[in-house]
Amino acid sequence: MEMFNCGDKKGELHSTLLPETVLSILPEGKAIRQKGIKCGQETFSIYIKKHSFSLRGEDFYLLSIMETEEESEQTLKELLDIKFALDESAIVAMTDKRGKITYVNQKFVDISQFSMDELLGKDHRIINSGYHSKEFMKNLWKTISSGNVWRGEIKNRAKNGDVYWVDTTIVPFLNREGQPYQYLAIRYEVTEHKKVVEQLKQSIQELMDIKFALDESSIVAMTDQRGKITYVNDMFCEISQYSREELIGRDHRIINSGYHSREFFKNLWNTISAGKVWKGEIRNKAKDGTYYWMFTTIIPFLNEEGNPFQYMAIRSEITEKKRVEHELQQMMRRILDVQEDERKRLARNLHDGVGQNLYSHLITINVMRSQLNHPLLDQMHKEASDLIEEVRDISWELRPSVLDDLGLVPAIRSFLTRYIENYGIDIDFDCSLPPQRLSVGIETTIYRVIQEALTNVRKYALVNHATVAICTVEEKIQVRIRDKGQGFDNRQLQRGVGIFSMEERARSVGGRFAIQSKMGRGTTVMVELPTLPDR
Repeated sequence: MEMFNCGDKKGELHSTLLPETVLSILPEGKAIRQKGIKCGQETFSIYIKKHSFSLRGEDFYLLSIMETEEESEQTLKELLDIKFALDESAIVAMTDKRGKITYVNQKFVDISQFSMDELLGKDHRIINSGYHSKEFMKNLWKTISSGNVWRGEIKNRAKNGDVYWVDTTIVPFLNREGQPYQYLAIRYEVTEHKKVVEQLKQSIQELMDIKFALDESSIVAMTDQRGKITYVNDMFCEISQYSREELIGRDHRIINSGYHSREFFKNLWNTISAGKVWKGEIRNKAKDGTYYWMFTTIIPFLNEEGNPFQYMAIRSEITEKKRVEHELQQMMRRILDVQEDERKRLARNLHDGVGQNLYSHLITINVMRSQLNHPLLDQMHKEASDLIEEVRDISWELRPSVLDDLGLVPAIRSFLTRYIENYGIDIDFDCSLPPQRLSVGIETTIYRVIQEALTNVRKYALVNHATVAICTVEEKIQVRIRDKGQGFDNRQLQRGVGIFSMEERARSVGGRFAIQSKMGRGTTVMVELPTLPDR
């Protein structure tokens, strides 16, 4: 089977092949049996089907040459199916060897917004967007004029000025001398694809910029879902003093300082493995044994099922900040210690000095009352008794001796007894501390927090009942003072001297302080402290 087209308007085919065939008299679209002559003058029988068409005023014949009539019919059907498929799915155009458009399908008309009459006889400069360089177009024409297929993406411009991208394949049709006599261009619109690609390129560039900024400003590491390090930047290597080769494939235990508890890291892993971001301060150890502090943010990357498949840790060094905080904490602890020592000294002076003198005066007044009956002596007796009681209260407020002599729990029970008697507010006290004494700083902190919190209950809660609970949970002491009074809006909390004092006392011994409240729902003061002084 062979197929070719012929532009002979006189209707005469090459005499060497089909000397007896006159195209002009062949019936249209019907397979006709004809006689041909091979190169050696041997005759053969073939079937020819003619389809004529006109382009730009010239008549052309498209001939299908088959050995049998059935083959002719099948070939024509296949060609028509191929043309239909192309016209339905692609933007099709044909040009002559000079590049002048000789055929366009409806999709070409639709996307270019030019009519068929406006396109035929023009070249493709009618839809040139000006985007591509002369070198680009020169290379295209060089390729197809050499008889080679050209493939690429071209940005065109429609009649209304809109631009669109097409994925283009240009196929040259060659004559017997191997020279192109026309070109078939098959295009598919890829405008949206190009937009997506451009957006991806922009996103990639933005990500590269973000990565550069991160690498310049932060300590960055990536791990897989098991915590094995897959990437570290230069700043990570610099601060840890490990090389990249020493770090890749290891987990972060290589820089573990041993400062944090197992519970700390358990909470960290529970958070990020649940797909949540974790933020906190971590103390690490460099290769040479020195310690450094990092404020760390760990971000889990989730797969389609919502499970983490890798983690990114972004850190900033806060060693100097932690050093200053530690010094301030030590300073605050010394101030509080000095304050407590001064309270103890004043309490003893009041009790042993002023209190004893007043008691001696009371004894003298009682002796005088036994010998004389005078109203002034009764008044003096009452005033001396009141002064003694007031001095005792002041001494107790300054520093109860039972706290130093007997310990925390007896001191709290004694305080609560006096509190209930003086203010008529019932207190439920629950304590599960071990029998051994705690450090002086811890005991003093717990006592002062309870004292200050119950003072606020008396002043502001407007209740007749509150609870105090102390317990030990995983090497931490938890203190909770709760009331169901009028409460307040946490967002409008003004941190006065009392709250500041409780917060600083907790921090001075390595603890944490928190207060929660809701209007009409009461207030809870919480303190969590180490069983030993902080490291």
